[in-house]
Amino acid sequence: HVIVVAPDETAARELRSLVEGRPDTFIGGSSRQTLARTATAYGQAVSALAVAHFRPDNAAVYAERTHPERLMDPALLHGWTADLLRPLDVLAHHTHGELLATTRLGLEFTAVSAAKVLGVSRNTVRARMERVEGLLGTDFSDLTVRALVHLALNTQAGMEQGRGRERSGPVPLGEVLSGPALRTWALDLLRRLDPDARDLRRTLRTWIAAGGNSERTAQTLGVHAQTVREHVRSAEPVLERQLLAAGSDLYEVVLAHLATGELEPPRLAA
Repeated sequence: HVIVVAPDETAARELRSLVEGRPDTFIGGSSRQTLARTATAYGQAVSALAVAHFRPDNAAVYAERTHPERLMDPALLHGWTADLLRPLDVLAHHTHGELLATTRLGLEFTAVSAAKVLGVSRNTVRARMERVEGLLGTDFSDLTVRALVHLALNTQAGMEQGRGRERSGPVPLGEVLSGPALRTWALDLLRRLDPDARDLRRTLRTWIAAGGNSERTAQTLGVHAQTVREHVRSAEPVLERQLLAAGSDLYEVVLAHLATGELEPPRLAA
């Protein structure tokens, strides 16, 4: 797809005109962001693009929504994050920052895209992420692991130095995910899938548990892999999140499944 960084609404109107009369062309836009938040804007535009495929005008703009981390107790979230990422504290300062920045991008985008942003090879991206996997004792092929490490890395990045209370002592993941506001959000989100007679909710839950592998999901459910992909794709406009590509949208849906107890949490250090 084509990425456009536009300074004002005039360009947005011109871009919308490009999809008129072109049934196979779609456009998604972000909310207004500073240049420093271009990556955030890109993620929002990709989310909107998924919705645009189901709009009659083939266009959609990202709508600000509730993010699950904002519904978690900050002290618990910060404490859990510190616990989970503590094995990385043994690294030299430069290496620590390098591995965390690479993993943050690698969880959000493909290794190829992350490599382009960082100016390194995709093999370097994979090697750095494998090192983080080893230090944390995790497996990034597990979508629940990816979602939780993504949550921890973004929480750490957003914590100001010397601010943000952490609860003393270990913080179990269950406490972080058990808040009533988070559970209400998660139930409301996943219930959007219930009216569909194809049981999209079951397909999506099974697909996440299978690491996003349509073939394994199909074997579990006794359907064709193409049916699985169609179900996941159908869930995207309902949830207003892109699911078939790894990134924040998918991880929010994974967190919703963990918060409702529909998926078992992975074994993590924290």
